[in-house]
Amino acid sequence: MIANHPETEQITLENVLLALGNPLRLAIIGQLADGSELSCNALRPQEVAKSTMTHHWRVLRDSGVIWQRPQGRENIISLRREDLDARFPGLLETLLRVMCQEA
Repeated sequence: MIANHPETEQITLENVLLALGNPLRLAIIGQLADGSELSCNALRPQEVAKSTMTHHWRVLRDSGVIWQRPQGRENIISLRREDLDARFPGLLETLLRVMCQEA
């Protein structure tokens, strides 16, 4: 596992909302909502630079929204759904529902 994954009890609402306040990061959460694990490259829109995505991964990871683990030459990303649901019941489900309604 990569460093800087906060423990469940260290995840704060302020950091989660800050992380999800960016449309690109919110879209990433939508892609991971089904419980899948995807590589950074699979999640990166082609028009977005790798260095830009590195910043977005760090914000999501440091806020406690995603798990990031190395696998070979890539990092695998997954949503920390159980941890987020434990800390803020209903928050993630509400965000995902609104995203579906707006799509």
